[in-house]
Amino acid sequence: MSHENVTTVSVEIAGKTITFETGKLAKQASGAVTVRQGDTVVLSTATMGREKDADFLPLTVDVEERMYAAGKIPGSFFKREGRAGEKATLTARMIDRPIRPLFPKTWRFDTQLVSLPISIDHEHPYDILAMNGASAALMISPIPLPTPVGAVRIGKIDGQFVVNPPEESLTEDGASDLDLIVAGTEDAILMVEAGANLIPEAEILDALDIAHSEIKKLCAVQHELREKAGKPKVDFVAPTVDEKLAAKIKKSHGKKIEKATQVVDKIERQDATEAAKAEAIEAHATDGEDPDVDKQVRSIVNAIEKAAIRDRIAVQKVRPDGREATEIRQITIETGTAPRTHGSALFTRGQTQALSVASLGTMKEEMRVDGLGLETNRYYWHHYNFPPFSVGEAGFMRGPKRRDIGHGALAERALVPVVPSTEEFPYAIRVVSDILESNGSSSMASVCGSSLSLMDAGVPIKAPVAGIAMGLIKEGDDYIVLTDIAGVEDHLGDMDFKVAGTAEGITALQMDIKITGVTFEILRDALAQARDARLEILGKMQAVIDGPREELSIYAPRILSVKIDPEKIGMVIGKGGETIRGLQEEFEAQIDISDDGTVNVYSSSGEKGDALVQRIAAMTRDVALGDEFEGKVVKTTTFGAFVELIKGTDGLLHISNVSPGKRVDTVEEVLSQGDVIKVRVAELDRERGRVGLRLSDDPDVAGKTVEELQALSASKSNGGGPRGGGGGGRERGGDRGPRRRDGERGGRERSRGDRDPDRSR
Repeated sequence: MSHENVTTVSVEIAGKTITFETGKLAKQASGAVTVRQGDTVVLSTATMGREKDADFLPLTVDVEERMYAAGKIPGSFFKREGRAGEKATLTARMIDRPIRPLFPKTWRFDTQLVSLPISIDHEHPYDILAMNGASAALMISPIPLPTPVGAVRIGKIDGQFVVNPPEESLTEDGASDLDLIVAGTEDAILMVEAGANLIPEAEILDALDIAHSEIKKLCAVQHELREKAGKPKVDFVAPTVDEKLAAKIKKSHGKKIEKATQVVDKIERQDATEAAKAEAIEAHATDGEDPDVDKQVRSIVNAIEKAAIRDRIAVQKVRPDGREATEIRQITIETGTAPRTHGSALFTRGQTQALSVASLGTMKEEMRVDGLGLETNRYYWHHYNFPPFSVGEAGFMRGPKRRDIGHGALAERALVPVVPSTEEFPYAIRVVSDILESNGSSSMASVCGSSLSLMDAGVPIKAPVAGIAMGLIKEGDDYIVLTDIAGVEDHLGDMDFKVAGTAEGITALQMDIKITGVTFEILRDALAQARDARLEILGKMQAVIDGPREELSIYAPRILSVKIDPEKIGMVIGKGGETIRGLQEEFEAQIDISDDGTVNVYSSSGEKGDALVQRIAAMTRDVALGDEFEGKVVKTTTFGAFVELIKGTDGLLHISNVSPGKRVDTVEEVLSQGDVIKVRVAELDRERGRVGLRLSDDPDVAGKTVEELQALSASKSNGGGPRGGGGGGRERGGDRGPRRRDGERGGRERSRGDRDPDRSR
């Protein structure tokens, strides 16, 4: 292959080189760029198709993960990649969101961006490279994107901001307290996506400033690539508006349309506005005789509606529903909405309503992630559903759309910093937010609802989390930042800035804009207003439920934990799993044992779960001098009775002690195999694996301290009296690791115990 036409440019970001290359791969695409950092390589392409008869920008963005990039084989039945996973979908959204507002407003050519990660080194995440690669592919293509977009990630490790931190630091157990992705042009920030561990607003602004300085470098290197290898841009002339026709329509129907947009109720406003627009279109359209004129009429009518609403908000400072700029719509909150679930909440703000339900499961029900990243399983996740009836429409319901996945991931990210670890709360947790009604900011309603449902379920979250969506209307030098934007303010506005967090700090951010950028002054105002709104919402939530419930729902599984010596795991499992199956059947529970010795018990009954935990703890604990047991007589001999203390460990109750104060000729006069008696460890010789027992109510040992028992044992060993404990029991599973009678490690077989160990008798 000839590489004469290969062009390569590089830029150093935070001490690491990012390389852009074109002319080698995918040469039939309108633009193709390979981006590399370390051994992570992403191929990004941009392709322009035919012009479409549409009134929207026909832009599609796809990220196609290939498991070979990480040296993996897909885990599906067909061993082939299927529908794009969550990571790929979220990356595609992050590519789309900053680039879309830069296209010419009337661009109608089919445009597709495809990013293909072809090598993953698990140090440099591919999403940042894909975002920069997509912009670079557009820049060298004939597609008329006016300016490049750069993207960087900011982390916070040991209190210091880090540009493009290693992937390992971004995992759930990673060192970074911040995962902030910022995209923008040389002049302004276009998109923000972040998860944060209670980061103050001022620090977020500092991080954005650092990010923008690096974005400028990435934009500069894309300009360099464009100059060296760019194709001529297509001659695109935006259609002009017939000013005479526009003035005519505005004069005849402008006031009617403007009046319709002032109706407060969402559905009534939509109906009134559509009726006024339809009347204007009917009056001025040609009924298909001149399609160009009909298209112009529809465009002018829509522009009149948009201008009326924007001018009223930005200049007259009057919102469509009459609220002040910082005013939040009425909020109502209800918990326990779904009585048979583990936790539920209904959060309603204005005409936006979210039903959030929390479900608790066993640790075996964690979400396994088969992707290109380092993370392999998750124990907390959030799903978001947006059915068409929530906005009064009829439509297909064929699984989650990209928007649903994105909003679900945002709500999940907002709660991650406050969800307890599996060590603190050994449950898998799933939260589902169903949007029942929507008029703006449903994702932030799901954040509030999820926080409430988790507390209703008794999940010990560290603090409640609330979310709020901020908006912006900018007309010339006039602008206004809006708190709690409604649907029309989002649709016709210039910014959608979602902020979630606790009273202490921010846990998640997402910002999209429809203009060429926002200033730091606007961002500062938006974050300050968002904090005030967040605190107000948190106060309303606290008034309904002030913290996690003390008890779990009676319908939730009970999960209890006990830590045992990893060397004794086999003791709990038993030969061929016999012991663990018997315990599960006896206590009607499920037992899950980790390699580190953590035993999780899943039981529908708290009482049975507690009893099982006590049994496991007793089975696996080391026998100590002075311990008391209720054990079963497993064998009688001429010199005493062997009593099973715990699984695999027996002790000897000498014949002289089977009936204190009375001499017996045979053990069987007092005890029989299978009897359950209470005994106390009176002698312990770990070196020889001997455990000597006395009856718990034996006056010689009852009430004595461990020190007194030690002294008693020493005096008998020195000939001070008859051997009280007999010393013939075997502690199975001790340092010597003798064989258990069932064939497992743990104790010496009892067949040698027929001889009297106390030969002095």
